[in-house]
Amino acid sequence: MKFRFIFNPRSGHNARDPRLLQQTRDFIALHRLDATLVATERPKQATELARRAADEGCDVVVAIGGDGTMNEVGKGLLGSPAILGLIPCGSGNGLGRHLGIVGRGQDAFHTLLQGQPRVIDSGTANGHPFFNVMGLGFDAEISDRFAQLPRRGFNAYVRTTLTAWRDFKPVNMKVRTAESFLDITALIVSVANSDQYGNNCYIAPGASVTDGLLDFTAIKPVNLWQALPLARRLFAGSIGGSLHVTRLRAAQFTFERTAPGLIHTDGEPHQTDSLVEVAVQPQSLKVLVPASRPTDR
Repeated sequence: MKFRFIFNPRSGHNARDPRLLQQTRDFIALHRLDATLVATERPKQATELARRAADEGCDVVVAIGGDGTMNEVGKGLLGSPAILGLIPCGSGNGLGRHLGIVGRGQDAFHTLLQGQPRVIDSGTANGHPFFNVMGLGFDAEISDRFAQLPRRGFNAYVRTTLTAWRDFKPVNMKVRTAESFLDITALIVSVANSDQYGNNCYIAPGASVTDGLLDFTAIKPVNLWQALPLARRLFAGSIGGSLHVTRLRAAQFTFERTAPGLIHTDGEPHQTDSLVEVAVQPQSLKVLVPASRPTDR
């Protein structure tokens, strides 16, 4: 089996603790893998490196980074027979957590040798692929601010959220599916493939990456005192029980905003049109997951 490891030196833990690069080299040597290790030098380069790896016949292409790195590598592997491997090293690691690949330790490396390939869905938002979650409300604003920070991490994410809270205005939009129509004003609007943003913050409890559907969650504008119970629900996986939350499940969503604006895909911000088309791409990416992981999530 031929491996290609793509290491993002600017991602989360990698930027703070470069020892993971040597740990990866040691892992390759210890198991005598047919593998090469490359590091990204600029944003979006991981997609190019992943495509090249697939073209060169690599069986497994491993993303060593956060959700942004996972997204870039995943995009490069869409439509190819290559399998995505994950060593999650970012601030949230939403898809990795959903799939049972937690942290950057030996368990993640073990999955590369003993895991099983699983074919999962992905999504597109105005042509931008995503594998975990996209959004076009307050979460997109946070993603844009977070992307500009010189240092990341959970504490930086909390500080960014609190700062953005003071300035953000709720978004007005129309939401259409094949069976539903909503005219909403919302603080957070997300469409998820997996069940969480990351850090066990569950924006779409019960979501599956193999059901051919995407999970929509809208959170109405709330004040600070209402936001605190909502935050507890997010981390408890019970957001659907709140009166401030609307949820839908569908294969395709159309969002019509009053003006162009931000969206994010797996935490990566984009400026896009007022009309946002989001659709599932069933069974579009192969991923290595722990052998013990349930197949119905």
